[in-house]
Amino acid sequence: MLTQLTVSNYAIAERVELQFNKGMTALTGETGAGKSIVLDALGLAMGGRADAGAVRHGAKRADITASFDVSGIPEALQWLEQHELDDDKDCILRRVISKDGRSRAYINGQPCPLAHLKDLGGLLMDIHSQHQHQSLLRKETHRKLLDEFAGAKDLANQTREAWKAWHSTRQRLHERQQNADETEARLQLLRYQVEEMDRLSLTEGEQAELEQEQEQLSQADAVLHSSHQAALLCTEEETSASDLVRQALHQLEQLPVEVPALADTIQMLNEAQIQISEAGDNLRRFVDDYEADPARLAEVEERLSAIFQLARKHRVNPEELPELHQRLSAELAELDGGEGSLEQLEAELERQRQEFDRLASELSGAREQAAIELDHRIAGELSQLGMPSVQFVSHLNRNDNEEPASHGMEDIEFLVSANPGQPARSLAKVASGGELSRISLAIQVVVAQTSTTPTLVFDEVDVGIGGGTAEVVGRLLRSLGNNGQVLCVTHLPQVAAQSHQHLFVSKFTEQDATFSKIETLDDQGRISEVARMLGGVDMTDHTIAHAREMFSRGQATHH
Repeated sequence: MLTQLTVSNYAIAERVELQFNKGMTALTGETGAGKSIVLDALGLAMGGRADAGAVRHGAKRADITASFDVSGIPEALQWLEQHELDDDKDCILRRVISKDGRSRAYINGQPCPLAHLKDLGGLLMDIHSQHQHQSLLRKETHRKLLDEFAGAKDLANQTREAWKAWHSTRQRLHERQQNADETEARLQLLRYQVEEMDRLSLTEGEQAELEQEQEQLSQADAVLHSSHQAALLCTEEETSASDLVRQALHQLEQLPVEVPALADTIQMLNEAQIQISEAGDNLRRFVDDYEADPARLAEVEERLSAIFQLARKHRVNPEELPELHQRLSAELAELDGGEGSLEQLEAELERQRQEFDRLASELSGAREQAAIELDHRIAGELSQLGMPSVQFVSHLNRNDNEEPASHGMEDIEFLVSANPGQPARSLAKVASGGELSRISLAIQVVVAQTSTTPTLVFDEVDVGIGGGTAEVVGRLLRSLGNNGQVLCVTHLPQVAAQSHQHLFVSKFTEQDATFSKIETLDDQGRISEVARMLGGVDMTDHTIAHAREMFSRGQATHH
């Protein structure tokens, strides 16, 4: 639940710190005092749209922080853990808006994309506003509310994703069918090119190896001549290296006395003579065994010629041919019986249509079952709200055409019949402004009762309601608060009197600057505010007595 809201330099609020409790919290104040500041600030903390006008005049930035206790919200805890933003049981959403309109978002002190605030905020808080009266005239809203009541939001999203996959494949298939002639020409060219490369069968690095082998084979005579000469110089000439070393040893062996300083040198010469002899033997064997291979040279040169010719044909470097071969083969496989072939696309389209039909059918079943319960419960709420004769119908109109729709197999529209015996008609054609307000409230209360979101916000949803009905509205909102947390901006004293907590918004001017002030009222302050809401500026003893009675009744009824 929401535990604290801190607002700095936002709109006309310089600094506001609010603590929130479980239950129902009423937010009241005179028109223009800034009641919207709290809910607008919460909306920004939830990732709502921001602009530079949100920053208080004269300040550099607005700073909004909303703190939540998420210990009892497994979906939020899981989301935080998945995004490595978990911090025990606390969750702090922060939004900083600069006067140039730029904004930054944070979750538990870590910078994050704005979309993360929206995703997480949707798990923490659900805002119902008076503007939903108008959205209630749209069929999309009816579908969304019924799916939410049915607990089928995930199923509706899965159905939508299945439709997207089917639609994308159908477009690809249509494009392939439109370009069939062009595709066939491309197929023929690819088959020829790939077959040519298959015959060459060039492997990675083969060209470099062939060029090295060609160089060795073409220099065979020079290698043989040089090796033969080296063998002669080692051991077989009168002035061979072996003979010269032997002469040097002979000179040292003829020394009249033994010279210890030359012992290592004599050892080195003996080893050199042995190594020269072995080298000479190796060279003779190499010369005896070495054969030039003109046939292999011709074979290597012929293959290199084929490689260079094919590279020129495709206008690539020879070493790029294996990669080109792989790429063209993949394209051929896709066009000729692979994922992109007509047959494959048709099969994929059929499979995706079956998956869509399966999900959409399951969604239809959930909607049909939920619609009966929704109609029954809304009728009960409307009766309490002074509209006992109004019939409410969630009408599911099955799509007769073969074309799938992203939202499922049926259109959904909320219909009402104002009087018994009259046919149910659309809300726009039947409901007056006041009736629409009450119908909207009934729907929102019923849907909110099934909501898994722990904090529910109602922004002046009681517009157009008064009298005894207003007391019923307060009772409905308080009952929701008993099971969670409800924030309610209201202008009705009957509603405010039944809240568990009461916040009062006022504004004042100081040195030509306007400020907004929000305070938590004690019992006496609450009675005074209820009296103001009842009687306006001039409060009589009668008004105060009436307010005290209303407050006492509102609190006592629910203990």
